[in-house]
Amino acid sequence: MLIVTDEAGRVIKKPSKPAIGRMLANLRRGNAHLVLERVEEGLEGSWYVQVLLRDDNTYQLEFRDGVAAEHYQTRTVSQEKVGWAVGKADWKVDFMWNNIGSQFEADDTQRQS
Repeated sequence: MLIVTDEAGRVIKKPSKPAIGRMLANLRRGNAHLVLERVEEGLEGSWYVQVLLRDDNTYQLEFRDGVAAEHYQTRTVSQEKVGWAVGKADWKVDFMWNNIGSQFEADDTQRQS
């Protein structure tokens, strides 16, 4: 199941593409980020995409593909390029991604102990 949450605390389970698009369009100071996560019972790990509207009006995108080692980040000035929010299947190819997984690997190790 997909769940989208924004900084203002709005949560939508099984959001439609238009609902996610509206939440993205409404990002601003005080409500500057949203997270779209996949939550499935019995599935270990974390799968999510998040967007942060930074103070310089750029969008910082991150996605995690199950484990800390697969955590990536990029930035863009274009809200349109934040294609995952409107269901674009190949959203990852529009960006140059940096693997930032090493910043989170200690978190995964602590959870496993």
